[in-house]
Amino acid sequence: MRRGSDRSFGAARRAGATFVAVTLLSAACGSDGDRSGGADPTVPGRVVSTTTTAVASTSTAGATTSTTSTAVQRALRDVRARLTVVARLEAPTALASRPGSSSLYVTERAGRIRELRPRGAGFTVVAQPVLDVSSDTTTDGERGLLGLAFSADGRTLYASHTNAQGDTRLAAYRMVGGRADPSSRRVLLAVDQPYSNHNGGEVRLGPDGMLWFGLGDGGGQGDPDDRAQDPQDLLGKVLRIDPRRGSAGRPYTIPAGNPFASGGGRPEIFLTGVRNPWRFSFDRATGDLWIGDVGASTADEIDRLPAPLDQWAGANLGWSVYEASLPAGVPGRRLRGGRLVGPVYETRLAQGWCALAGGVVYRGSRLPALAGAYLFGDLCKTGINALRMDAGGRVAETAVIATGPPSVVAVDQDRQGEVYVVSLEGTVSRLDPG
Repeated sequence: MRRGSDRSFGAARRAGATFVAVTLLSAACGSDGDRSGGADPTVPGRVVSTTTTAVASTSTAGATTSTTSTAVQRALRDVRARLTVVARLEAPTALASRPGSSSLYVTERAGRIRELRPRGAGFTVVAQPVLDVSSDTTTDGERGLLGLAFSADGRTLYASHTNAQGDTRLAAYRMVGGRADPSSRRVLLAVDQPYSNHNGGEVRLGPDGMLWFGLGDGGGQGDPDDRAQDPQDLLGKVLRIDPRRGSAGRPYTIPAGNPFASGGGRPEIFLTGVRNPWRFSFDRATGDLWIGDVGASTADEIDRLPAPLDQWAGANLGWSVYEASLPAGVPGRRLRGGRLVGPVYETRLAQGWCALAGGVVYRGSRLPALAGAYLFGDLCKTGINALRMDAGGRVAETAVIATGPPSVVAVDQDRQGEVYVVSLEGTVSRLDPG
């Protein structure tokens, strides 16, 4: 998630660091404890702008003070939750549910997708992988098997990984029973990666039925080739394609609402100006898009784009002119078009964060006090965090709702909207009432 020259995915602030678990984090922050009485009741960070205004400056970014009523404020602060380990895997990186199945599907960084099959109150890890691309990936830098999603009918698996040369591949597979058929592999996107970090890799089926894909800026300190602002480069973007059919020599079609569908840039692009949108998701109740973008040396950001999403086509999230709400300090950079959108919340390295791992809006039933709250974690700062917006589109309340685990790389949900937390150190945990 981080570049080696500022913050690596596995070990903060170590040049050339590999994408490994943070081993210096205390085991006392384990993944099956509840929130202790001494836990910070609010999330260290900064409320910034609404998504309908330009990026805020450092002088206008507000503190985390709640502006909502005390009744609403108590709702998050009073949540008692704990994390129950439901599976142990080898360096898991992402999790998804499959329509028509009660199983969970988890990527292991070295190249395997595992099925977690329900058994009693927990899960059993099915021995045979759903898919194995370990012969066509590498775990150097921040590379590996990074994301997965399923089609709306559950018959197609989409897998995102870097290949043996370190370049991005997004491929579709036909599901046969509970496994992907390797012979059905259809490469949708092949994108060269100039460096070993900032690969992005999140893939999601959107509420519009389209496939959404996040790509980092390609790595290297300060986006050296200015890719994130270049409409002719797929790196540093969030893409949207229709993978169900092909046209114009592509294995997919371009949605008509994409900003460059008729020219002026790469037609796959939906959003520009991201650094490493490691995890993003859609609110299953509203269709809002939430993005956790990993920053450089100072801040990470959480962006919210309210539905309907086509109104945000071509929006510019600011990198590498801005890092969250701050000037990025890269000489000579300028915004190259698109509506500038600022984050709703940001986390700072100075407060112990190193790589934000979003995140989903809670829509389950086991923890009703969390309804509508966005949940996220971090690679270095232990704790599962919640924030809730007010009617004006501003963060009104935050809370740390559970302790641990360390090395969080994904916070996701099952078909019922219940939340699971993926730790690179090897656990998948369910968020339960405490």
